[in-house]
Amino acid sequence: MFKKQWPAFVLAFVLPLLAVFWWWGGFNAVSVSETEAGPYRYAYLDYEGPISNMRKTQRRALDEFAAAKIEAGDTISVILTDPRADHGKVRAQLGYTLAETAAVPRGLKEGRIERRPVYAATVQAAVLLAPSKAYQALADTLEDAGRPLVMPTVERYRPAGQANRIGTLTLEMNR
Repeated sequence: MFKKQWPAFVLAFVLPLLAVFWWWGGFNAVSVSETEAGPYRYAYLDYEGPISNMRKTQRRALDEFAAAKIEAGDTISVILTDPRADHGKVRAQLGYTLAETAAVPRGLKEGRIERRPVYAATVQAAVLLAPSKAYQALADTLEDAGRPLVMPTVERYRPAGQANRIGTLTLEMNR
């Protein structure tokens, strides 16, 4: 019976899933390079908990920018601890880049990262998919060089500016 229905199954379920994965940038390549990055000024909230709940805190930081009528720049996440070492829990600073002359929104802390040499993994993909692709590519590149992935890392996500466009994530790890 299934032999007769498999084309309908593929058309109804598999192809739409593949199309969404493609649309979100799931098949896009990640480029890894040695470069320099920074400096960054950002406003953030501290976060400690499951990596899966970080977006709620990121959203709260954006709400503070909106309430203060201050333009938020790129999304920035400074991941301080390795979630692989603590069963998916992480400590992080979650926020948005901030213009040098802008005030820090009330309730947020100010952070700065100076210019430094980094390994950078860059991918154009949806915000939910991009980090896993970037971390995997960076880990593979470092493994080939006999180096481990170490924290802290900096994730910067720049949205494309349109609802139907995918943004660019750059993952940075100090060299």
